[in-house]
Amino acid sequence: MTTSNRFNAAINKLYTAFHNNTLNPEDCKQCAVGNILDNNDSWRHMTNIHGSTTLNYVGLVHQNLGRKFNGYTPLELLKIEASFLEGCGYRLGPTYCHKPDYYKDKAILFNGLSEVVAKLCELDKIDNVMDCSQIFQFSNSVNNSISQTV
Repeated sequence: MTTSNRFNAAINKLYTAFHNNTLNPEDCKQCAVGNILDNNDSWRHMTNIHGSTTLNYVGLVHQNLGRKFNGYTPLELLKIEASFLEGCGYRLGPTYCHKPDYYKDKAILFNGLSEVVAKLCELDKIDNVMDCSQIFQFSNSVNNSISQTV
């Protein structure tokens, strides 16, 4: 599978952050996007609400000018961060971001990281590298048939 330079760089940075215990959803420099952007928190000024995928004026200016940050547009960065937070158990809404009681457990961070990898794959239009159903040649047809009968 061929992947983009931005994808490879992002995965390497996130892998390093996860294993060095420097992945933290409550720190704009150490969250998923903060790590992708070399521990810079300037991206947080592109939205008014932590976890929002709505660009504010500053974000819209950068987006409309076609600016990219380590290969990602402002909107893509917000989507990446929202996927990380949701994977870590945050509840996101149009006017709020509620954090869970405990969010720095390694398993919870891994769930968030898995969601980020899925989002990065989606943005680059490649198969999800975290999806192991192809390795095991398994399709969850049981759940699909159950939901169709209900």
